[in-house]
Amino acid sequence: MVCLLEFSVLLLKYGLIALRAKRKCSPCQQDGDSQGAADIEIPDLPEDIWRLIHSLMPMRAAARAACVSRSFLSSWRCHPNLNFSSEAFGLNRNACGKEELAGLFYSKVDHILKRHSGIGVKKLTIKVYSDYSGKGSSYLNNWLQIGVKPGIEELIISLTQFQAKYNFPCSLLSNGSGDSIQYLHLSNCSFHPTVTLGGLRSLTRLYLCCVRITENELSCFLSHSLALEQLEIRYCDRIVCLKVPCLLQRLISLKVFGCDNLKLIENEAPNVSIFAFQGDKTQLKLGETLQMKSLCMVRSGYVYHARAELPSIMPNLESLAMKSFKETAFAPKLCSKFLCLRHLSIALIGYFPAYDYLSLASYIHAAPSLETFYLTVMQRYVQNVSIFAHPADLRSIREEQHHSLKSVRVTSFISVKSLVELTCHILESTTSLECLTLDASQTGFRCDTPGSKIGKCPPLDRDIIMEGHRGVLAIRRYIQPRAWAHGRDHNMRQTLDLS
Repeated sequence: MVCLLEFSVLLLKYGLIALRAKRKCSPCQQDGDSQGAADIEIPDLPEDIWRLIHSLMPMRAAARAACVSRSFLSSWRCHPNLNFSSEAFGLNRNACGKEELAGLFYSKVDHILKRHSGIGVKKLTIKVYSDYSGKGSSYLNNWLQIGVKPGIEELIISLTQFQAKYNFPCSLLSNGSGDSIQYLHLSNCSFHPTVTLGGLRSLTRLYLCCVRITENELSCFLSHSLALEQLEIRYCDRIVCLKVPCLLQRLISLKVFGCDNLKLIENEAPNVSIFAFQGDKTQLKLGETLQMKSLCMVRSGYVYHARAELPSIMPNLESLAMKSFKETAFAPKLCSKFLCLRHLSIALIGYFPAYDYLSLASYIHAAPSLETFYLTVMQRYVQNVSIFAHPADLRSIREEQHHSLKSVRVTSFISVKSLVELTCHILESTTSLECLTLDASQTGFRCDTPGSKIGKCPPLDRDIIMEGHRGVLAIRRYIQPRAWAHGRDHNMRQTLDLS
């Protein structure tokens, strides 16, 4: 049997550009000391270089290397990047029963960590899909005791099926182990930091998803995490009021999604330039917004609000993404400008009444530096006037030509007359256009049904399929001739996928 070890590693630190080692070896031999490692000859290099090479491998590759060489076996016992998940182990969640898979996963992690020295761990990722008949908490506590030591930089705990029953042991971070953590990611657990824990002085990124934590606990934790640069909170329903203190001078990115009981976000951090939010009922007090560069909003009615308000309160905005499930007013035509805006994405999704898509041209002409424009249209019951019902008298807008817009994409294109008018207007008024993509497939509806499971999406309704076909026909009849007239047919792509 031939075992091939091949490493191609860029090691500028040591002046070594590429290293390849190929050795023939006998099958891995089992013995008490090596746990199956074969003593093969490897090039004579300093031990720290070999440790670096080993640390850069994915965990499975590192384990296999330890199997064939005692030199790598020693570094495996203090491997810095531990990634425990079904994907990392190559476990197929559909191949066996839930309990059987969970037992196999727990035994593998337990086996590895009990043989790990606990020294040198930089990144620890634990993604568990089952609580293993309620015994998962004791396993997790043991694993964290081994893996979380001074020097750890990233800690990711994702517990899909625990439903926040697991109480993360905050005391684990209070003995110096938390001083080096730069990224903390917690999903589906309870997290109750106290004043004694304070914050993590090196923490730059914090991600909380489906975590049971009160606003007072979070506020206390944030006020002591002065190095924080990125904060993301998802589906944490116990938070009613989120106050971001002014002490967070380094905070740049703030993202909050799906916190149903959240009534107020009050940001006092002075340098937030990236803000993303989902919710309709939350009051937003974002403080100083002149430095805002990127904004992502999932909020009903926000397409109208953004055109009316944002140019004056966020004049330096460079990227704007909006998703609205209800728009009762069209985008207004105003004189105000988005002078710095380069990327615009709008998604109109839901059951709202007839919408005038041509009004969105107001955004394009208000943004002279705009380079990309992406529009998603997902209306299950189309109430708009079809181009085939009233094909005559397509409206046009007399505006100055746009010289920066390069890429336009319309997803779930339908035969609505005002959408055809918007597309034709972009073709005729944009001199810099390089790529126009019109995607008439309606497959976005398939897995958009609440309660549908991944891999088990319901079939498309016949009306949705027919609207996709009408969208393709509208492209061919009304838009493609204009593309030919402007010499852009080779840049336009139309797709239809209704299978």
